[in-house]
Amino acid sequence: MKAIYTIFGLMLFLALSSCENFLDVNENPNNPQDAPISGLMTNATYETSLNVQAIGSITSNYVQYLASPNPAGASDIMEASNYSGLWFDLFNVMTDLTDLMQKAEEEDAGHYLGAGQILMALNLGMTVDVFGDVPYSEGFDFSSVTPTYDDDEALYSEVFSLLDRGIQNLSGTTSISLGDDDFIFNGDVSSWIKFGNMLKARFMLHTKGTTTYDPQAILTALASGMTSNDDDATVIFFEQRFNPWAQVAINNENLLLGGWISTQFIETLDGTSYEVVDPRMSLMIGATDDGEYVGVTNGAGRGNAPEQGARSTLIPGQYYTSEQSPLLIATYAEQKFIEAEVALDSDPQAAYSAYLEGIEAHMDMLEVSDDDKMAYLNSPEVSMGAASLTLDDIMKEKWVALFLHPETWNDARRFDYGYKDMTLPENLNGNLNGQYIRRLAYPDNEVSRNGSNVPDVTLLDRIWWDE
Repeated sequence: MKAIYTIFGLMLFLALSSCENFLDVNENPNNPQDAPISGLMTNATYETSLNVQAIGSITSNYVQYLASPNPAGASDIMEASNYSGLWFDLFNVMTDLTDLMQKAEEEDAGHYLGAGQILMALNLGMTVDVFGDVPYSEGFDFSSVTPTYDDDEALYSEVFSLLDRGIQNLSGTTSISLGDDDFIFNGDVSSWIKFGNMLKARFMLHTKGTTTYDPQAILTALASGMTSNDDDATVIFFEQRFNPWAQVAINNENLLLGGWISTQFIETLDGTSYEVVDPRMSLMIGATDDGEYVGVTNGAGRGNAPEQGARSTLIPGQYYTSEQSPLLIATYAEQKFIEAEVALDSDPQAAYSAYLEGIEAHMDMLEVSDDDKMAYLNSPEVSMGAASLTLDDIMKEKWVALFLHPETWNDARRFDYGYKDMTLPENLNGNLNGQYIRRLAYPDNEVSRNGSNVPDVTLLDRIWWDE
């Protein structure tokens, strides 16, 4: 069973690690220059989960999980925004991982090295997926304050190389074992290997529209991936530091408005867009004071609705928004939908089985009752049979199951935002020329500091796998 960690525990662990280890490696213990490998692992696992959530908080408006209560909100209308904080957080974790991997090699700590490589692959892949070309080969040795940018397609090759090397190192011997400093799997090496294989499948799926796409390689990776919800890659919050989505819900109750639900999401679940009511809706989002589920049209704002009670929002205490809810990095449900999409053309029956298992896995995660689960799974809208299963069906259910997760924006771009009844937001950014956003703008601080190397792109320029 995964341990539940507290921020207090994190601080205490780092403090104790500092006392025990810094005295050995730093000339002045009051001004440490070197971090212990265990402290680096603690920080990297914890901060990686926050990076996943941070990207999800940006992209959830793009894929119409959420909508701004105010008209023409920047995320709703897909404006260029300054994401300097996200850029810093991603590169800060990758800097720590660079140090961790170096130390792991020096100390013959193969499992730390393997876990670090998998985390580096994930953070690098997420950075490429939202920004495109980024500094990497010159990004972490500090030989230049204006590092050059690496090609996004070439960086994907590095992502796959890191995953392969990470899995190999985790499969070997080590002088130092992972333990409580691993906030994702609590030192369970077999779970790290499954996670690495699942990420290989995720990133390979992104290449579906390219000449490098290899469906059999994806299915091979999945065969060594997760086997149940127990393998989900998560970080659990407790007591002093809440899950960030819980904080959004709490803030909204205190009239710091955020976490309002898009009409698109509600109408997918409430029987409007599809002829079945999804029992997950009441477990994922809040109802109005009248017990109804009413969304906000992206870009239009809440109109004359009051600040509380008349529109659906994220509310405290649900699966995604409890103070101790896990941040989901990768899940078995996602893996089953990857399998369903990849197998659809070659083995419709296998694809159909994976599709149903993905729905069931997500419902089990939310603790949907058995009766409600079976009623939904047996409805004609959902249980259409292998011969009638389409990519649209798979993508719809994956969209629901990956609620608030940034991977959905990768899916949306691959799928050309083709979800049923999804339309462009009102008051769309005019620079998009009536099209959906395809990437984030480079942050202002990077343009001002390293402008000669920052690529000249627009929000419509596509990441290499999206062309």
